[in-house]
Order: sequence, then C-alpha cells, then structure tokens
Amino acid sequence: MTDFPQRSLALCVSLFIAGLAQAAPVAINLPAQPLADSLQTLAQAGGLQVVYEPAAVVGKTAPRLAGQMEPSVALQRLLAGSGLVGSVQGNVVSVTAPTVATGSAIELGATAVSAASSSIAGTATTEHSGSYTTGSMSTATKLPLSIRETPQSVSVITRQRIEDQGLNDVNDVVKYAPGVTLRKFGGDRQQFLARGFTIDNLMYDGLPTILSTFTQDTLAEADLAIYDHVEVVRGATGLMTGSGSPSATLNLVRKRPTATPQVSITTSAGSWDRYRTEVDASNKLNDSGTVRGRVVAAYQDDKSYIDERNKQRQTFYGVLEADLNDSTTWTIGASKQRDDATSDWGSLPSGYNGEYLGLPRSSFLSGDWAYWDRDNVSVFTDLTHRFDNGWNARLAGSKIWAESNTFSNYLSFPYPYLGSGYEQGAGQYDTTDTQTNLDGSLSGPFQLFGREHELSVGVSHRQEKFDQTGGYWAGYPVDPYNIRPGLVPKPSRADRSPYASKNTATEDAAYAVARFNPIDPLHIIVGSRLSWYDYDNRTGPGDYKVTQEVTPYAGVIYDLNDTYSVYASYTEIFKPQTEQDSGGSVLDPMTGKSYEIGLKGEYFDGALNASFALFDMTQENRAYLLGNQNASNCATFPATSCYGSAGEVRSRGIDTEITGALTPNWQFSAAYTLILSQYVKDAVESNEGRKFAPDQPKHLFKAATSYNFEGDLNKLRIGADVIAQSDTFNRVGSGYATQDSYAVVGLMAGYRFDEHWDGRVNFNNVLDEKYWQGIPTGSGSGTYGDPRNVMFSLKWSL
Repeated sequence: MTDFPQRSLALCVSLFIAGLAQAAPVAINLPAQPLADSLQTLAQAGGLQVVYEPAAVVGKTAPRLAGQMEPSVALQRLLAGSGLVGSVQGNVVSVTAPTVATGSAIELGATAVSAASSSIAGTATTEHSGSYTTGSMSTATKLPLSIRETPQSVSVITRQRIEDQGLNDVNDVVKYAPGVTLRKFGGDRQQFLARGFTIDNLMYDGLPTILSTFTQDTLAEADLAIYDHVEVVRGATGLMTGSGSPSATLNLVRKRPTATPQVSITTSAGSWDRYRTEVDASNKLNDSGTVRGRVVAAYQDDKSYIDERNKQRQTFYGVLEADLNDSTTWTIGASKQRDDATSDWGSLPSGYNGEYLGLPRSSFLSGDWAYWDRDNVSVFTDLTHRFDNGWNARLAGSKIWAESNTFSNYLSFPYPYLGSGYEQGAGQYDTTDTQTNLDGSLSGPFQLFGREHELSVGVSHRQEKFDQTGGYWAGYPVDPYNIRPGLVPKPSRADRSPYASKNTATEDAAYAVARFNPIDPLHIIVGSRLSWYDYDNRTGPGDYKVTQEVTPYAGVIYDLNDTYSVYASYTEIFKPQTEQDSGGSVLDPMTGKSYEIGLKGEYFDGALNASFALFDMTQENRAYLLGNQNASNCATFPATSCYGSAGEVRSRGIDTEITGALTPNWQFSAAYTLILSQYVKDAVESNEGRKFAPDQPKHLFKAATSYNFEGDLNKLRIGADVIAQSDTFNRVGSGYATQDSYAVVGLMAGYRFDEHWDGRVNFNNVLDEKYWQGIPTGSGSGTYGDPRNVMFSLKWSL
C-alpha cells in the first residue's frame, strides 16, 4: 500500500466482540506478554471474534491479568499503559490510538483474528509468545523481514524452546539448532560448524563479534539467561558481518525491559550435583513508563560425569531503556559472566592411527590442580529515532573485555607417529581479548514508480585487540590408562618455554541494501558491503591490509500465493589470511560464495514456517604450502614458509525445516540437512575429490516438540527432542578416528501448579547413547557427549 509510511500518523484500531447477547464474565489467566497475544487469548476465553489492525499492537505489552470479569473490563485492563483508548457501545468495543493532526486521518483496513489465529506475524520478541518461531528477523539483510521473506535458510531458537529444553548457554543452542554442529575438543574448548566450514562470527543484537579458535578459548559460552532468542542464518553472511567463513552466523538477541512488572525465579537441580538459579525482574521506573529497567542474575554450579571436572558460573545483566520523546528511544546495558572451571586442555586421545582406546567417559587426563577461568564484561548502547515518514535512524555500539587464565595438561603422542607411547605436557596462558563494535544505520520506505520499497544504509567499525602470554612444558612419557589426577605434578612457571601472541585486527565498512517490490508477488533484495581490513601483528612480521573489498548480496522472492514463495539468493564473504607467497606478499583473502534456491511456506498467519532449500557453496584462494622451498624461490625462507592460493573446496546439499505451531497447543520443530563437501583444487592432487569436512555428518536430523493438554489436564505439558546424524571421521596418523551414526533422545514433562508456580523435568540422552561430541583429530583429542542425565526445574513468577 502506498500510504503505509503515514500509518504511524493516523492510526485506527477496531475491536469487535460479537456472538454474545450479554457480556458474560469469563475466566482469565494471562501472564504479562505482548498485547496481541493477550487479545488472542481473550478471544479464545470468550469464544469471540477479534478484528484489529496488527501494526497498532506491535511492540506493545499487556499486564498480567487473572480472575472472572466481563470482556469489556478485561479489555480496559489489558490496554492500560499501551497508549490505546477503549470504549464500549453495546456489544461493540472500539479501541483507537491517538493520531497526529497532520492532515486528514487515514483509516486502516482491519484484520480479523479468530480464536484459532496467531499473533506471531510481524513480531520479533519471542518472550511470552509460547511459540517456537518468530514473526520478524533482520540478521540476514538488516531489514526486518519474516522467515518467508528472507531469501536464505534461517532459523530461530525462541525463549519458549530455550525453557522447554532447559538450554543454558550458546553451546546448547548450537547442539539443537537446525543445520549446525557442536564440536568439543576439550572440557572448555569447542567449535561451531555448518555446511562444511567453521563458524567464526557471533552477533549480539546484530553487531558481529569475531569467534576465532583463540578468541573462543577466551570468550565464555554466552549464558542464555539474558537472551530473548537466538537467530541462525546459514550460508555466507558477508553483507552483515564483513569478514568470515561461508558457514553460518548466530545472532544472540538480548532481553529488553518491559513497561509492566514481571519477576521470575527459576531453580534447577540435576545429575552429578548440578545446580542453577536464575532471577529476572523488569518494570517501568517512572509513572509514565517512559523509563524502563530490567535485571537478570544467574548462578550455576556444575559438577560432571568426568572425574575432577566442575564449573561455577556467575552471570549478571542490567539494561535501561528510556523514551527521550515520542520518537526517540535510548538503551544502555551491561553484562558480566565469570566461569571458573577445573578443566583439561584436550580431553581424550585416540590411538596413533585413530584407534579407539576404550577409555571411560569419566577419564580426566590432567592434574586436579588444572584450571580454565574466564571473565567477560560487556557494555552496549543504542539510540533509535523514528521519523514521521516511517524512517528510522540507529546508532549502536558495544565493547567486550574478555580475559582467560588457564593452566592445564594436554596429552599427545610423539611426532612422527612412532608408536612409542604417549606424552603429557602442560601449558599456562593469560589472555585478554578486547572487541569494539560501532554501527550507524538509516532505514525506511521510499516510493519509486508508484510502488513502495525499503532501503537500509550504514557504516560500521569493529576492532579486536588480542594479547596472549604464557608458556608450555615439554611432554614426558605417560600411560593414559594409569593417569591419576591427584598424582600429576604441577610444573613450575619458571621452567616453561615462553610464548607470546599479540595482534590487532580492524575492519571498517559501508553497506547498503534495498528491497524492491516491482509487482505484488515479486520482491528483489540487492545490497553490497565495502570493507577495509587491517591486521597488525604486534609480536613480529605479518602485517597486512585488505582495501575496498566488495561483498555483494542478491536475493529474489516470488510469492506463489498467500502461503508459498520461491526464492533464489547469491551471497559472499571474504576471509583474510596471513600466509605469504614466494615474493613475500600476503596472499589475497579467501572468498566464500553461496548459491541457494528454495521454497518457503507460512501457515496460520506466520505461526508455522516451513522451508526447503538447495545450496551450493565454494571457498576459493585457500592457501597451500609450496613444495621444494629454498632461499632462491622463497624470499622469507627459512624463517617462514611460502604459500600459493589456488586451493578450492565445495559444499553442496539440502536444508529443510518446519517450525512453529501445528495446533494452538502443539509446538513443533524438525530439520534435516544433507552436506556433500569435497576438495576441488588442492596442492596434494590425491585430495581432489575427497571429502573436505569429514567431521561434519552427511546427514543431520534434529527435532523438538512440546504439547499442552486441554480440559482437565490443561496444566500438564509434555515434550521430546532428538538429534540423529550419520557417521563421521577424522584422519589421525595413517588411519582414521571414526564415529558411527547415532541418535540422542530427550524427554520433557511440565506441570503448572497455579498462576505463579511451574515445574519441569528434562530427561536427556534417555537411551544413554555413547558418542563423540567431537571425534579425535590429528592431535588425537576428542570429547564424549553427556551420558544419561536428568534435571528438575521449578519456576515462580509474579
């Protein structure tokens, strides 16, 4: 509609309640939640029909409401503080929003919503929605689009699903999210994988954070107590993140303050003496509700099925949100997470050629003095101004100070693989990683050829300053079957071999993306990012720059009807590399390219989303070691080696998902991913055609569901989840470490005792499947997944 930008100036909302001769009282028990959800439940309680314009209630929250009352009374209480005004005439209740006198008012078309409809459409916040899906996300394109409108494979792990499955940190999200894989290679060391590549970007409220191998050892696994939901975009995301791999990006979206009071306390206890407590409180801080605040705190004490291992986690979060005027909102917040763990360096080994050694899952091959402590502090802010013409301006910034201190053992076998026994060494490192992120953007609708389109433009700056000092000790012979943590000697720091790594990476960029709507069923998204990348190695040579790197984005969506759309997209990303060629110049960045075509369906007004996609990805200009090097053909020899950049790998596959409400009481998510990855070009010709990422499964299936009973059992809910994957392997020595196909099943049951108390039990790995969460690599280190376990939770809410 061409008058869409003016809707915020003249807004009319109509609510019709029909079907009753008299306004008979109805039983109501509503939590504090989005206003659209409360209106929906009111309609269900009275068997009524609700008619309203969805845009009028987006972003508005209704207070908790319970008791027997007439619909008109319930309506007035639900509208309190919303800025909407209700009036009753007979059996018709009208709700209107104040309009700005800038000319004649524009009457908006109303949308009828029956008791079976959903109010998901258009909303991004998932808290209190009860849903496994979302109505809007902007991680892929910066534009607030629905899943169906986004021309890539995208998923969301909502607040409801986080609570149903008892997910505590981002590792749990990766474990259960569609199309991505968690690889553990130490008690506190992990990688996130997708489509044959390693994920090296996380986003927090849309601002990217570098997630390299070294920084991931310092950045704590984000505790989910402070997040509303996590969005996952699979494939190259260079438009949003700049540099990185073409795998996927996770966007962690923080909880925000509410204008209505809400308080909850959740306690959990489970197997191996694991305990957790969360406190979450939010409310307006002045009478008008223009200033709002929220605080979250969590404490977790985890022992483990692994001998000696334990971890204590403390998480604190505070955020303030202020409406400076009717058009401007300022948000500022901070969080702190500290993890203190008794932890190993590399977990369990394989044999010299990948053989399975049969070590118990409980084995801890380090000293009982070993530790891996991390302390992360984050501050963030954003200032958003909404113009009268529908445009928004946003300035956002964040800073992370991450520290880690580790002193632990590692187990390895001598190189080359002589079969002469195992060695146990040790390492001690102090690390700081400081990341700064700034972003300014302007977005909104514009008119062209009589049609309305959307545009977003912006500039960004991010910098990582990484400093690591410490040292390591040479290994000594050990028998892995007879290591006793209490008898492992703790080496003296004075005897270590010193180590230092210090570098600073800076990336500046300008970007633009537009969504054109030339005809009603056709939508075209085009964009590009222009990046400048600077790497400063502060401990020696190796500085390099990438200037004016162009990263394009293109997507086409065609609506077949009101339910189905077909789409195609092309996305890119670049990844700088430090290797030098024979002339001493740094190699050009690797380039990741992702092609995707698919079909998406949106059912029940967005309450259920389905997708089917085919993807084809390549990463080119991969560095490879040149052969027969000497001082005449390698300028830096023998101090450093020389490389070429003709390497190329390819990943193809299928990505499918269905997530959301099958019925108003049944939430469901299922996803299947097929990955075929191989070397296309490599310095070792025998590698060409071989599998490129053998530690990622060819077949990956994940599902989760929950069902709320009705009638006399309406306080009871049940759920289940499953992860199933095909076999994987890694080359070790002259052989392979292997993981057979497996499936892990979990069950859940919950009971709502009354409006304040809710209980839940999660029974994980019910069949006690023994499997590698990360199979041993060339260094012979792997980690088992958790055995059978149970967790009980009890939640009180105001």
